[in-house]
Amino acid sequence: MKLSHRITHLTPSGSDGWEVFYKARRMKAEGQPVTELTIGEHDIRTAAPILDAMHAAAKSGHTGYAMVPGTDALRDAVADRIAARTAVPTTRDNILITPGGQAALFAAHHAVLDQGDRALYIDPYYATYPGTIRGVGGDPVAVPARADTGFQPKAADIAANAEGAKSLLINTPNNPTGAVYARDTLDGIAQVCIDHDITLISDEVYDTQVWDGTHISPRALPGMADRTLVVGSMSKSHAMTGSRVGWVCGPAEAISHMINLATHTTYGVPGYIQDAALFALNQGPVLEDEVAAPFRRRRAVTEALLSGQNTVKASPTQGAMYAMLDIRSTGMTGNDFANALLDAHLIATMPGESFGQAGAGHVRVAMTIDDDSYATAMRTLIDFAAMQAT
Repeated sequence: MKLSHRITHLTPSGSDGWEVFYKARRMKAEGQPVTELTIGEHDIRTAAPILDAMHAAAKSGHTGYAMVPGTDALRDAVADRIAARTAVPTTRDNILITPGGQAALFAAHHAVLDQGDRALYIDPYYATYPGTIRGVGGDPVAVPARADTGFQPKAADIAANAEGAKSLLINTPNNPTGAVYARDTLDGIAQVCIDHDITLISDEVYDTQVWDGTHISPRALPGMADRTLVVGSMSKSHAMTGSRVGWVCGPAEAISHMINLATHTTYGVPGYIQDAALFALNQGPVLEDEVAAPFRRRRAVTEALLSGQNTVKASPTQGAMYAMLDIRSTGMTGNDFANALLDAHLIATMPGESFGQAGAGHVRVAMTIDDDSYATAMRTLIDFAAMQAT
């Protein structure tokens, strides 16, 4: 079979960045007691009342084709949530419900990119970003954010790459770095988008996990509501990763065309899952805070353990469920360190290089195991790094 260039070049280097994760899973399948600090998967499961709502919706018959844009009730609830958080008027016409945040990213880039269009994204980045851009025919261009600035992207760096660009993808709170973009950072990004007529695609799936600072949606900044597409999801905020329900929020005209795209691709999200998502959103901030609480605790554990040594340094972990650890004092790459730690101590982390060259010399840990096990694993990682640095 002759395959398309587009599908065979989603990851042209041949690596999708997940080699250490796959290695750890193979070792675990062989019976080795691997501690996984790799994937952003909650150690708690979806709350039982949400599953009860999903079951009740399925049993009541909401198992046929659902409305492709999403049910009116869920679109209204998402719109109300966004309006309340941003003070930007938002209605169901601004919302498309998607099968998770990844489908929302794909739809958003499809909406604004033609074949060969230049599409910017910030490095370090979530591993699927460049492949998503290639998947819609765009030309992905990384703009580095540097560790010495807390991985806050600089407007000047974006502007230097903006000529001819059609889109810019950002993520705050950020995976993998934990950075929450400051107001001046976002003001600079917004100005570049306005000056160069760039559509901003803002991945905000971690908006309920903010430990320091304030999450600001760039859609709320002056002049940005009509040039911003916001990606959201129930995965991280409500521990509904496997349910695959997310959304795009944007101008009504763009959303109408993305609804047409959904008709020709996903054909919507199962109705009983949408009903469960609606139930979850209606629980309000109490449930969101409950889901976020373990990561807030483990972030404090991380800071306490790192404060007593100088070998491993952390970027400011302001949000999300990860810590980006600087291990350059060991003289090792992130890839080498992650593999050596896994081999020596059966602790799996993600190399910083999995998320781009700006993450080189780092490893990302996911704070996604119970508190005591997490603290033990972090102590071992720190001790291992100290041994490598001597």
